[in-house]
Amino acid sequence: MKRNKRYLWLAGAAAVILIALVWSLGGKDNPASSVIWQERAEEAQLELTKSFWDDKRGLYNNAAPCIAQLCTDPFNYWWLAHAVDALVDGYERIGDERYAEQIAKLYQGLLDRNAGVMINDYYDDMEWMALAWLRAYDATKDERYKLASLELWEEIKGGWNGEMGGGIAWRKEQTDYKNTPANAPAAILAARLYGHFRNGEDLAWAKKIYDWQKETLVDPDTGLVWDGINRTGDGNIDKEWRFTYGQGVFIGAGVELFRVTEDQAYLEDARRTAAHLKEAFLSPATGMLPSEGDGDGGLFKGVLIRYLGELIAADPDEPERNDLIGMLKTNAESLWQFGKAEDKAVFSHSWAEAPDTIVQLSAELSGLMLLEQMAVLEKNGQLQ
Repeated sequence: MKRNKRYLWLAGAAAVILIALVWSLGGKDNPASSVIWQERAEEAQLELTKSFWDDKRGLYNNAAPCIAQLCTDPFNYWWLAHAVDALVDGYERIGDERYAEQIAKLYQGLLDRNAGVMINDYYDDMEWMALAWLRAYDATKDERYKLASLELWEEIKGGWNGEMGGGIAWRKEQTDYKNTPANAPAAILAARLYGHFRNGEDLAWAKKIYDWQKETLVDPDTGLVWDGINRTGDGNIDKEWRFTYGQGVFIGAGVELFRVTEDQAYLEDARRTAAHLKEAFLSPATGMLPSEGDGDGGLFKGVLIRYLGELIAADPDEPERNDLIGMLKTNAESLWQFGKAEDKAVFSHSWAEAPDTIVQLSAELSGLMLLEQMAVLEKNGQLQ
């Protein structure tokens, strides 16, 4: 009899411990869960593979469901660079080797599709790819990815010329058009390469590119980042072209240069541009970032989110950091409640509206990047 009582007590205690463990691990529908965003990020990663991956080509389709030729053409090289980044996010979050395997498949798929090389005619595209492969190298230590990043960097440096006072061209066929997407990511890349390999020339490049970007395409009064100069050959700056990803990459460039130089001026630049997001981009009523449409625009917010995450990680200023975290949380909660399909983790380009019947890869990646950033904040205990 005593043995039975003891058994029942132990069973009850075990049940209590199990319930506590399940509660601590959280669940998809439990708002008090300590890992709810990590679970949501994983759900979205699984959906990315299920809905978008084409194992035959070793590439993600442009849209899901995949209908006719539009889901494979055009070859959205720069979207796939961000797919690499998103896979690295997943790998860093849980260390599951299936992420490393998927990265390797995508690497080969890109080579197969791009005539055996990573290089193309657009400097901004190559920069996204170089940044992604450098992160993939950090995560996996696969030397192929380091070599890909370094090869791309050598090609990217060839885009610098004296037109418009300097800067890297947008593409090889239009060398006098300089824009933020071709310069701020290059500054990020150069600074990160310096941080990895301590080649002084890389740091000099990072500073030179950053100085041109700040002097030419950043509003000195607000920190707002303009898109480009001389697009139509008239020397004018596209001041009405204000995109979230432009803000993000300038913030990222400031953060990376701060990390490798410890010069507070770079961090102040990043803070200033981030602080202006509220006035320039956020809805006053809801605190939501805008929809920037389908196609390339679907990726813009995801890029911003990535580099806001870098600023949060690097910035010791608690009040400003908490404001940024609050903004990310507002957008992530809306994405999950309103911007996701009812039955699966596919996302709208608007984080406040249900997705269309056909979801583009660009929008899916942006939503996934937001969830992965929330998972990082959650893991670090930075969410209230």
